[in-house]
Amino acid sequence: MEKVKVGIIGPGNIGQDLMVKIGRSRYMQLACVVNIVESPGLEKARALGVDASAGGVDYLVERHAQDIRIVFECTSAAAHLLNAPKLAAAGMFAVDLTPAAVGPYCVPAVNLNDELLKLSDVNLVTCAGQATVPIVHAINEVADVSYAEVVSSISSKSAGPGTRANIDEFTITTRKALERLGGADKAKVIIVLNPAEPPIFMRNTIYTRVKKADLEKIRQAVFDRLETVKKYVPGYRFLLEPIMHDDIVTVMVEVEGLGDFLPVYSGNLDIINAAAVHIGESKAKQILGVK
Repeated sequence: MEKVKVGIIGPGNIGQDLMVKIGRSRYMQLACVVNIVESPGLEKARALGVDASAGGVDYLVERHAQDIRIVFECTSAAAHLLNAPKLAAAGMFAVDLTPAAVGPYCVPAVNLNDELLKLSDVNLVTCAGQATVPIVHAINEVADVSYAEVVSSISSKSAGPGTRANIDEFTITTRKALERLGGADKAKVIIVLNPAEPPIFMRNTIYTRVKKADLEKIRQAVFDRLETVKKYVPGYRFLLEPIMHDDIVTVMVEVEGLGDFLPVYSGNLDIINAAAVHIGESKAKQILGVK
């Protein structure tokens, strides 16, 4: 089967994990990886027979404007603000894994559709957004969420320099996604970098205040949504199934990574990569005309 050629900007931990995941894809073929300095990630790409350069986005656009259709942005919010116009001008669909939010938020289990895939840029929100927005959205559909609060705990070992440099963007972007996509009237987000040994899996505690307190409907909605997310994130599961006290619903979800390039405790990185690949494959199928 013909495959759609794709590129990666930023071959750090996330970028190298994406190389493995894209390598398994039936619909995408990795054609170029770029960085702004020489790095082990570029060396890994070359070892895979992939064109790799420290020439950054300019190299990617100049060398591959005619063949690459999808690009995964794995750098930083500031970098993507500069890169996005260049990718759009080259006709490349950007899957943005930073909190830049140049394009609309996309959480596949909530709002991925053909119209979104026709745009030039979509944003993956954050790892916490990918893990919690589906649950808040599911609860809101049956119970009307007036307030959502998320506490996202990740292993400090899985929080790289990109995550640490974008903490403010992380919390703001996740909060906005809980409101805009999740449907909460108001939201708050807290991130915890946990130094525990052995490292913990990603854990997200979700509190929602609801206007229609029907626990059975809420349980059915969140269990259905769990199965939707698990189709592209197999390690997504409940640590605490929905419980209710007065009008407060509490749910806890845990994410275990696949262990491709990253350790299994890096579920925070794995979930955003899994969502990115799912979006990339959906776009590739749209390009190929495959259902």
